[in-house]
Amino acid sequence: MNYTVNLKVLYGIRFFSALIPAYVIERLYWEQRGMTIPMVIYAEIVYALTVVLLEVPSGVLSDRWGRKKMLVASAILICCEFLILLFATEFWHFAVAVFLAGLARSASSGSENALLYDSLLRQGEAASFEKRLGRLNACDFVSAMLAALCGSLLAGRFGLELNYWISLGSALAALLLTLLLVEPAVKADDQPVPVEAESAGEAIPFKRYITDSLRFFRQNPGVSLVICSGMVTGTAMVYIYEFWQLYVDRLGMPLAYFGALSASIMLLQLPGSLLAHALIARFSPQTLIITVLAVQATGFSYAAVNQDYTGLAAMLLTCLFAGIMEPLASGYLHHRIDSGKRATMDSFQSLGEKLVTILAGLGFGYLSVRYDVFGGYGFMAVMCGVFLIGFIAASRKIIR
Repeated sequence: MNYTVNLKVLYGIRFFSALIPAYVIERLYWEQRGMTIPMVIYAEIVYALTVVLLEVPSGVLSDRWGRKKMLVASAILICCEFLILLFATEFWHFAVAVFLAGLARSASSGSENALLYDSLLRQGEAASFEKRLGRLNACDFVSAMLAALCGSLLAGRFGLELNYWISLGSALAALLLTLLLVEPAVKADDQPVPVEAESAGEAIPFKRYITDSLRFFRQNPGVSLVICSGMVTGTAMVYIYEFWQLYVDRLGMPLAYFGALSASIMLLQLPGSLLAHALIARFSPQTLIITVLAVQATGFSYAAVNQDYTGLAAMLLTCLFAGIMEPLASGYLHHRIDSGKRATMDSFQSLGEKLVTILAGLGFGYLSVRYDVFGGYGFMAVMCGVFLIGFIAASRKIIR
């Protein structure tokens, strides 16, 4: 069976899934519908708990039932989320919506990368995984930039609700494209098998997916170290996405430039994402990871100490290098695991990043209270610097 259709469809899914202008005015829209700041925080807690609790189980279900089924379920849930938000007026409406968003995020986590890798594997192109994943990420960035630039303009002219109708339309388009995916038939040794033969086989117990995945990470410390480096660098980027507005507000930047700066943050990650496969072919994983960590540690340090536009420039420099990491870390993992548990192991990677993000949030929040957002970014610098030292010491012996 020809699985090349999956590559084209995945590009479309990524584009429409990120074309969500509602995110640009989300907090304003929620406030307009009666949500207070504490209510928003409670809703975010519902989302975080849902994702953390279901991240790995959803990966197991993806390996057992099929990646396409989980991706379709995720797309349906996202459509339901935006439909509810269009008519939400009470806290429980928003709580249900973010719960569905958490379910959707968990359902798609691991499934997309697993389907992409297995589709390439069936075509004899597994070596191009990093290249394809980098291009998929580029679709995310381009689409999110369009949403960021257009969302605020549309909201200012036509009201906040229009962005949610557009977002629902994008979610429906992504759902229709998801239905076009072809499920690759897989088994543990990565050899293609007929779907009938696979379904006739004995199902692997749920618990075994977990124990086998944990055993793999214990027996392959090099993979674990690379994955952990992706968690740390990914967490650092999360705190750029979430708090850059506060940083530039402290610098006195006019609000009119916020949309352009948001787009710049995504635009700067495009080169690293698109060129990751070429860099991986030329440089060792250790060299690339050390470079990214060093840039992040230096950039955050400068941004914390020099509280001016040069500090902002240093922070933006970290974005330029950050795009390399996801294709590198994901590729390093997927090239070394079998297809039978691919989605489960990818979900472990995603879960780990969320846990690191939560733990880092404690330090970021504490220092931000004492020293404003600049102290929070100082904590990010220390986190990246400490991990960099540990990575240099450990990677010489265990990364191949």
